[in-house]
Amino acid sequence: MIRTSSVKLTTLPAVAYREKLAKGGSGIVIVRSDATQPGIASISKTSGEPIPSANTSADLYPVEAFKEAMELTAGMPYRKQGKPKPVLIEVPEEEVPEIEVVVDSSEYQAVVDAYTDKSGKLSYALLNKDLIQFVHRSSVARRMIAAGEPEEAIRAYAVGAKFRTITGNGDLTDGQALKMAELLDEVSPKGVFKELNAEIRAKLGKGKKK
Repeated sequence: MIRTSSVKLTTLPAVAYREKLAKGGSGIVIVRSDATQPGIASISKTSGEPIPSANTSADLYPVEAFKEAMELTAGMPYRKQGKPKPVLIEVPEEEVPEIEVVVDSSEYQAVVDAYTDKSGKLSYALLNKDLIQFVHRSSVARRMIAAGEPEEAIRAYAVGAKFRTITGNGDLTDGQALKMAELLDEVSPKGVFKELNAEIRAKLGKGKKK
């Protein structure tokens, strides 16, 4: 368990802290007590203004909250980087209950950046295309399909392998990678891999026919 210093916001029922982003530069992470997905914003090197990530909900995490977080965390140390373990944000119990973040926010942001299209929107099409290509190329995935392993196991391997490459963290587990994927769409997490799932099922079906 990694304990980090954080600040309590007044604009939201949330806490915030500073972190070095995977793509470089300084970032602000906000974690609401009533939401699973964290809000992440980089800090512009020219204007000094917060720039929310493409996958950060403006309704849950308005710019005003990031500005407050920037002011309150000014001069505070960055969260220490390490292996992606659960992060318990330490705040007074009477003010905000302890909140657990199950993935590393900078690594989560790296995944979001990798699959953000030219218009600045997170693209499930790009994500699925990349994963389907990986399944086609990977000898391990092909062996799993030939052996008739469960669709869930093949998907977990593909997502874990790709996300380890994207984040640069070889210790990232398949379970942690899948949790990152679930956070991409809190409303319908199963829909994130719709095309990938269809491709894996089709390949498994062809294997059975043989």
